[in-house]
Amino acid sequence: MPEPTPGTGGSVAATPPVGGAAPATGAVITDPPRADLDAVDTLAGYAVATVHEALGRTCYLGPGLRPIQQDARVGGTAVTVLCWPGDNLMIHAAVEQCRPGDLLVVTTAPPCSDGLFGELFATALLARGVRGLVTTTGVRDVADLRAMGFPVWSGAVSAQGSVKATAGAVNVPIVVGGQVVHPGDAVLADDDGVVCVPRSRVGEALASGQARLDKEEAARQAFRQGELGLDRYRLRATLADLGVRYVPAGEVRP
Repeated sequence: MPEPTPGTGGSVAATPPVGGAAPATGAVITDPPRADLDAVDTLAGYAVATVHEALGRTCYLGPGLRPIQQDARVGGTAVTVLCWPGDNLMIHAAVEQCRPGDLLVVTTAPPCSDGLFGELFATALLARGVRGLVTTTGVRDVADLRAMGFPVWSGAVSAQGSVKATAGAVNVPIVVGGQVVHPGDAVLADDDGVVCVPRSRVGEALASGQARLDKEEAARQAFRQGELGLDRYRLRATLADLGVRYVPAGEVRP
């Protein structure tokens, strides 16, 4: 499998260093460290947009990942999968590596919109306690996936089938939407999209996310009392500095 280009929509994040590390492809890494699941569960109660904003508008995996369902909000620890386009062999390998609380994150290099994932995979993953799928590829059997309550965020919906013939990798760093996703990272998804919080930043995300929730609640209460965002956020001065003027309608010439 050729070495993909870093930074594309779906790729290996980097070639691991020599000295005992597994190659970027042709490897299944077993039992990687995972973020604390209780902490991930708490983060899952925050909205994706809240966590993204709380972490300095980072960690968002981009607008290309869209939910196939509505009103689902999940969080889990990442099991990452790199597949060859049109080939879902490594998803089969990844299922064995999953455990309760995980969330499967799949990409290909180069990008691919074929339907690499469907209802049979979801059935196997549900039996292992997996909470959902995030994939840059296509998915199919979407009516069945919705009916069985298996949440999916994908780059496409496609009936196009796949083969099982080419080596990839499981539980290596991958790139999704320009962001590096490591195995064991906290992945959160809802109607607004997907964020990946690095395992080392989960504690920061919890604190910053709660602070943002508190700030938003204070603003919500103020708006209910009639306060304007212009005043609460001190935007009148910003408008003035930008040269924005308030002009009575009667003074506007046709």
